[in-house]
Amino acid sequence: MQVFDGHGGTDAACFVRKNLLKFIVEDMHFPTNVEKAIRGAFLKADHALADSHSLDNSSGTTALTALIFGRTLFIANAGDCRAVLGKRGRAVELSRDHKPTCKSEKIRIEKLGGTVFDGYLNGQLAVARALGDWHMKGPKGSISPLSAEPELQEIVLSEEDEFLIIGCDGLWDVMTSQCAVSIVRKELMQHNNPEKCSGELVQEALKRDSCDNLTVVVICFSSNPPPQIEIPRSRVRRSISLEGLHLLRGALDSNA
Repeated sequence: MQVFDGHGGTDAACFVRKNLLKFIVEDMHFPTNVEKAIRGAFLKADHALADSHSLDNSSGTTALTALIFGRTLFIANAGDCRAVLGKRGRAVELSRDHKPTCKSEKIRIEKLGGTVFDGYLNGQLAVARALGDWHMKGPKGSISPLSAEPELQEIVLSEEDEFLIIGCDGLWDVMTSQCAVSIVRKELMQHNNPEKCSGELVQEALKRDSCDNLTVVVICFSSNPPPQIEIPRSRVRRSISLEGLHLLRGALDSNA
């Protein structure tokens, strides 16, 4: 499963969508070292965009890939798309938005001679990582403030892990991860249709005046709908952690 958010035209997004998964499975490290294969595939796709004479070298795209092997989930992200796990009503973010204003990204950019102006990398781009955009990068093989290197996350799925939401920033600009998980869980309990849930998230984002690209995919890890969350009653007063509060809100939203 993959989502892309292109800019500067569609050339980069269309090329990466068509070739990234093929580059992963053709990598010499696949499937013995999946992380290495994914990193190699992202960089190969980026370099292929640089070498192409038929594609616009000012076109670029963010990319997020989710691969599942048995119960192991790999998330690779370069840009500001996001992957969110629905864990019994609680949202668990599995990727980090690569905005130029993100502290670690800003430090990396400035160490490599770049600048962040008004939230934009070198005053031009609203993401710190992307494939393509070779008009902003140096010679192929050099280290650029705009990186195509993905960040990877690997987790082993448990029975509590119910579904995954992957989407571009048009969704996350107007909705928190927890809100998206609560909406999806509630809808899955009613109709158990992840494709319909993807459309409902898009419609909700449009109602909230999202004005950016909107691509959303919902992937369920079970053929059964999520179960009702039983909230135990207690007469004893207890404090609740922030994580517990998120879980409670998700349960209440799902059961509403």
